[in-house]
Order: sequence, then C-alpha cells, then structure tokens
Amino acid sequence: MTEHYRPRVRYVIGPDGSPLTVADLPPKDTKRWVIRRKAEVVAAVRGGLISLEEACERYTLTVDEFLSWQRSIDKHGLPGLRATRIQDYRGG
Repeated sequence: MTEHYRPRVRYVIGPDGSPLTVADLPPKDTKRWVIRRKAEVVAAVRGGLISLEEACERYTLTVDEFLSWQRSIDKHGLPGLRATRIQDYRGG
C-alpha cells in the first residue's frame, strides 16, 4: 500500500462558523453556485472533510475553478465569490 492514509475528519467549521459535515455539503447536482455553497466546498477541502479531487469529481469542477474560489476568499473574503463582482476584483 503506497498510498498515504490520512484520517478523515467528521466535520469542519463552515464559513458561517457552524459545524459542516459531508451531509451538509451542497448536492452533487448543484448548478447554481451561490457564495455560501462555494465557501462550504472550500472549507470542506481546506479542513480535510473531502479532498480536492473528490470535490472536483463530485461537483464537476476543474482544479483551476476550485483554486479560483480559494484565491477569491483569500484575497477578498466571501464577497469575492460573487460572480457579478469578479470583474471589479480583477480590475475589469
């Protein structure tokens, strides 16, 4: 067994400060990505609730798309995840 085993956590602290479990994550067929849902997925990956690969597969995201959500949170906080504000933050 060459794969590294990383114990799975039961919950992480979500973007609103409450516990977030796998059952609390957005549905797999989510099409409308509001700020809260994006932030929950980022928190889940950062906290080890699911892996980056699992998130991308579960939600049909590219790694670049997920990483852009993460960068937006880091740079601008949750408001940076607003789709309508992206151009403002990018200087567009």
